Parts: sequence; structure tokens; C-alpha cells
Amino acid sequence: MSDPKVPDPEKPGLKVPDLKPPDRKMEPVMQTRFSALAAAALVALAAALPARAETALVAVAANFAGVAEELSEVYGGESGNTVTLTIGSTGKLFAQIGEGAPFNAMLSADAATPEKLEAAGETVPGQRFTYAVGRLALWSPDETRIGADGKAALTDAGLRHVAIANPDLAPYGAAAKQALQGLGLWDGLQDKIVMGQNIGQTHSMVASGAAELGFVALSALLDPENPAGGARWEVPQDLYAPIRQDAVLLKAGEGNAAAEGFLAFLRSPQAQDVIRSYGYAVE
Repeated sequence: MSDPKVPDPEKPGLKVPDLKPPDRKMEPVMQTRFSALAAAALVALAAALPARAETALVAVAANFAGVAEELSEVYGGESGNTVTLTIGSTGKLFAQIGEGAPFNAMLSADAATPEKLEAAGETVPGQRFTYAVGRLALWSPDETRIGADGKAALTDAGLRHVAIANPDLAPYGAAAKQALQGLGLWDGLQDKIVMGQNIGQTHSMVASGAAELGFVALSALLDPENPAGGARWEVPQDLYAPIRQDAVLLKAGEGNAAAEGFLAFLRSPQAQDVIRSYGYAVE
């Protein structure tokens, strides 16, 4: 449908206005006023139009999967943007980024991996920050398996298997190894240790009974929608280095409003309340 304000030169009887350029004798003040009014109208029109929804692909460490899903839903509802999550061990996600995976941002399970990405020029400078500090727990679905002394549970004669995440791939696995070394049990438990590729797989090994005990993320046990039963021992912080989990905006995310907005949302009081509810600390 044509604009009723613009006469159609193809229709008979209609007078086509003279579209020649304005008279050069127009006063400069009038030209300036016209431009200002036109600009103001364009700004008002742009503000009235809905912002275009953006999408982002974010790599997320397995221990933060449940929290990230909740946060991405809240963020999406408020911004209109869509954040798609890819869950995996930090080591494997790092390898995929090196192989050209098109992630826009990464939520790592440690601080070292984002530092390596930064050093390799894979990130947008100045965008790295700690979004959560993880905690380690020894867990069993059997509520009689662990008492107040976690070391006693690990040295029980009836223990056949204890699960940890692979220390070479998962920061929670490295923390579990540090804790066992701190307890003086690492060498003695070698025949009983079974490894998951990431902390989520390790949790599944314990939940399924493949291992009677396992070192898992405390956040997985405190999931508000699916809290774990059984027994747990929160590993003392002096037995392992703080698990600072850093977020980073990758080169592929530069200028991506959904990725940049999601990372900014993670630092908001609203998001930090959600993160704390899963048992993480925030800085």
C-alpha cells in the first residue's frame, strides 16, 4: 500500500509536486532548525522501536550447569536475548576453543584457563572476572557412610571406590587431589580411585552406586530444585586452593549484545543471589 502523502505519478489527474532541491536562498538558520527537528524525530522513532533480540553461545563448566541454566532463563526473560549453553569439563571446552569452536563467552571452573585464553589472544581484553568461588564436598547417597570425620570415611576398610574428576581436566578434580594429598591419603587410595571426565560425570558415578563416595561440587548437592540426600562432608578450605571460577568474553563475542549482556548480568546483585543459593561464594 502506497504512502497516502506521496502522490503517484502513474495515476492520471494527480499533480506531481516539484521535487527539485530546496532553494539555495533558504536561510541557514532555517536549515539548522530543520536538521535538528529531523534528528530529534529519528531519535524518538528509534527509541520507540523494540530492540532486536540477539543470541549467544556460551561454554559453561559442568559444575555450574544448573546455575547457568537458571540464570540464562532469567536473563533471557528480562532482555529478550537468547543464551545457548554448552556444558563440559573446562579442559575439553578449552581444547574446543583452540580448535575454533564458535563460543562467544566462557564460564570456566577455574581462573587459570581464562588466563591462558587471554595470553593466547582468544579473549577481549579487560573482560575477565570471577563470577563464583566453588566449594568441594565428599558425598555419599548412603547417609550412614560419612560422619563428622571425612578422613575416617575415606579410610574405612569396606570402601571399594572413591570417585574424583580427572585432575588434569577438571579444577574440582585437582582440588580433590590436593585434599587427598593434604590428608595423606593420595598414594594409599590409588587402587580405589575412579575418575570422571568432569565433575558432573563424577557426581553421576556416586549417585548410581558405581562408587560409594566421591568428591563433588557442593553446589550440586545444594541445588534448590533438586537437593541431594545422603551424607556429606564439606572439605575444609585449608586442604585445597580456592576454586575461583572466572568468566571471559571471547573474541567471537566482541560486539555480541547477548554475550556482553549476559556477562554483565552475572555481576548483578540479582544474579549473585542465585549463585549463592547454590552454595557458591561471590567476590
